[in-house]
Amino acid sequence: VTLHLNPISSVHIHQKPLVFLLNSPLPLVWKLKTERLAPGIRRVFFVSLGSVVHFEKGNFSLSAETEEKLFPEKNEHLLQWAQKEYGAVTSFTELKISRNIYIKVGE
Repeated sequence: VTLHLNPISSVHIHQKPLVFLLNSPLPLVWKLKTERLAPGIRRVFFVSLGSVVHFEKGNFSLSAETEEKLFPEKNEHLLQWAQKEYGAVTSFTELKISRNIYIKVGE
């Protein structure tokens, strides 16, 4: 699955830390494609067990962290866990089948 990350239109370059929970019932290879995300900013990708994140060449992989995590099974429980762990959830998306996911990050 390719995860496309771009800032919202009102933000020229996104310069804030991000945390992503990438959950799947089956192990996946998450391919990251980004535009206009500042280098050197902490970005964390938690993936379900057996999954991995591949970064583009020249991407922000030096400042990104990837960690496998055992997530709660149901989406409601995952959302509650994320809210408890991080205090807020700004976006939650559930897809049954997809090869590309487009996410706009911003304020």
